[in-house]
Amino acid sequence: MENFTIQEIEDEIVSEFEMFTDWSDKYEYIIELGKKLPLIDEKYKTEVNKVQGCQSQVWLHSDLENGRLIFSADSDAIITKGLIGLLIRVLSNQKPADVANAKLDFIEKIGMKEHLSSTRANGLVSMINHMRRIAQKEANKN
Repeated sequence: MENFTIQEIEDEIVSEFEMFTDWSDKYEYIIELGKKLPLIDEKYKTEVNKVQGCQSQVWLHSDLENGRLIFSADSDAIITKGLIGLLIRVLSNQKPADVANAKLDFIEKIGMKEHLSSTRANGLVSMINHMRRIAQKEANKN
């Protein structure tokens, strides 16, 4: 499997979102992404894997395989599930140091920050920070 860089994946997402003219279509797309998110194994739906700071429940699990982080997640809220799906698409199968240092400009470029409610925006930041902490911990092991 070819490994795309974080920037290449972000650029791909930005061009996908450019196809939509209004935010209701973009929300529909985010919901579709959430529905396609591979389900996290039930055994990982624990307090330890719960992302703190999200209004909805979000569980995030990671494994390190061949020096790359593999994320899986689930949420009880469909938009949140789509948002974590986007983050997983960008950050999964990347090296820990790259995940820890990812700028994630695509969030700004697709206009997501200004179109999310403040609680969802805070949840998005919490998910990003959680993923970065995991990556930093793994990067520091080497």
